[in-house]
Amino acid sequence: MIKRWRQALNKRYQRWITRRLPAVKKIRLDNRKLFIFPTRGGFVFFALLVLLWLIATNFENNLIFAFTFLLSSLFIIAVFHTFLNLSGLQIEGGRATPGFAGQTAEFEYLLSQSGKRQRYSIEISYPEVEPTVVSLMGSEIKAIYLSIPVKRRGWFKAQRITVKSVYPLGLLKVWTYLQFDTEALVYPQAIDANLPPQAASGRGDKPPPQNYRANNSGSEDFVGLEKYRLGESLRHIAWKQFAREQGLQTKHYADAVDDELWLDWEALPGMDTEARLSRLCAWVLDLSETTRPYGLRLPGLELAPGTGRAHRDSVLRALALFEQPAAAGGQA
Repeated sequence: MIKRWRQALNKRYQRWITRRLPAVKKIRLDNRKLFIFPTRGGFVFFALLVLLWLIATNFENNLIFAFTFLLSSLFIIAVFHTFLNLSGLQIEGGRATPGFAGQTAEFEYLLSQSGKRQRYSIEISYPEVEPTVVSLMGSEIKAIYLSIPVKRRGWFKAQRITVKSVYPLGLLKVWTYLQFDTEALVYPQAIDANLPPQAASGRGDKPPPQNYRANNSGSEDFVGLEKYRLGESLRHIAWKQFAREQGLQTKHYADAVDDELWLDWEALPGMDTEARLSRLCAWVLDLSETTRPYGLRLPGLELAPGTGRAHRDSVLRALALFEQPAAAGGQA
């Protein structure tokens, strides 16, 4: 009963926050967007004031009266200083760096102000993410980066971030919840697997040509990974996979008449959609480290072979948005 009551109360609170602070690209904090309330230390301080007042009244001690008034004035001044530490601050949602499912995507937030006020100990936090504390001096622009966990491929829209401060005395907390329109593209989770022979041919449904031969003689045409054999050159060890505790493996390369590689959906029969996309994603990452052109074939989509970072990003984008809603805005 209590749990349901709390859930209902939380839903009403979230709806109220959404109406009061809708999603924006850039926002300037003012009286309507900020909340202030005593901290636990603030309540202890207030209780001390009440106790001192009772003692001064009971014993008619002017010294304790003066001390009580002094502490009360300090508390009132702290209210204004704490509130002004965030009031007037401008926050803008910056760029969002794509990430891979099961890892993190990096979101950028830009803090600035029009005046020359010095602001201290501003905390930017997100659920399950280590908070970032910054100070703003004058008219500088401060960039904050939050690495936010992402679980599924597609478009990911971050939840509200919390901006708060307890400066200068820690007796009061001023905070706000901000939702930005920034979205990050989440690629499929990369699952390492050896590149199958049919995917290394010029056509996804044909075996490699007869003059296709694997070697480790320094060719830049990547074929796949194999278990390390004693005597192989240390230059070809896959250190990235070794760091992931996947064992000692060597990268194998090939010389072939047909330099174009096709990563074909049909080359992975018997797997579900996400498993296929994960393996295709891993192959794209491996091939992007070479100069060999590679293309992608998905049901209803074909990307011509190419090389370079732009081509890699286009292929990864196609994998991320495969069978996803056409318009951005869905939350991964």
